[in-house]
Amino acid sequence: MSSSLRLGTRASALAMAQATSVADAFTAATGRDVELVEITTKGDVSSEPLATMGGTGVFVSALREAVLDGRVDVAVHSLKDLPTASPDGLVLAAVPERADPRDALCARDGLGLAQLPPGSTVGTGSPRRAAQLRALGLDLEVVEIRGNVDTRLRKVTDGQLDAVVLAYAGLGRLGRTEAVTEILDPLQLVPAPGQGALAVECRAADGELTSVMSVLDDPGTRPAVVAERALLAELEAGCSAPVGAYAVTAEGETPEEDELYIRGVVISGDGSMSIRKSATGSVTEAERLGRELAREMLEDGAGAVVGAEKLVPKKENVS
Repeated sequence: MSSSLRLGTRASALAMAQATSVADAFTAATGRDVELVEITTKGDVSSEPLATMGGTGVFVSALREAVLDGRVDVAVHSLKDLPTASPDGLVLAAVPERADPRDALCARDGLGLAQLPPGSTVGTGSPRRAAQLRALGLDLEVVEIRGNVDTRLRKVTDGQLDAVVLAYAGLGRLGRTEAVTEILDPLQLVPAPGQGALAVECRAADGELTSVMSVLDDPGTRPAVVAERALLAELEAGCSAPVGAYAVTAEGETPEEDELYIRGVVISGDGSMSIRKSATGSVTEAERLGRELAREMLEDGAGAVVGAEKLVPKKENVS
């Protein structure tokens, strides 16, 4: 390995903040310098809604290619953007400690969600958030938006929208939590699988680097996101599908007694149909727990909801 680790990242402010946090943690743990290498992805150069671009993978493919062809040693992703199937030649070397996975409302006049008047316009780029907002029955007009965090927040301050919903973790990493008017209950608005977590990928053949990167892996975060992503994989849904999953770990008297709780939701785009289920089990069986919960949801009709959403033509995004 070279003396300086080459870490691939998207060039957005949020991606750079995420990559910097990983780089700083790696240097603190190993004493090794890290060079950030900016990589442009399809999701960065297109203004299309994510669903029409293909959803899953639009922010990660170029980064993965850079790792595989040797331009960088590792890549840092938002874990919620990663397809559930890893490509040949790569390994998920580390999942650092997760930031707060909840969604956050940023509204005009300091309003909370229940205080928004009927007909208020709420912007989001996430089909999952949009569907769950509609299901609340608050008579909100949910509109699709794209753009970075500052662009979205500006739509509220400029009066184009009454509110936007964003990931609290991203706002925290950018130092923008002052814009938050309510942190939303994760059982009311179930987060995306892997939300708030980061993923560090490297070449599977580089066993030495994989071992070194494991110093960043968080033992509490890893089983939670494994369960969430297993649920997503079993449902055969991508990161743009209206699927939420939220898992947390609870310490037992011994590590073998640690427990994992997971809640999942599949919801139609208009919010009229939803399937919500939860399960509890051992952290050592995180993947099985997530897949079994997904199978229960499929038995209750989740497959029809996910399948129907894939066939619905997507509206143009609001600029």
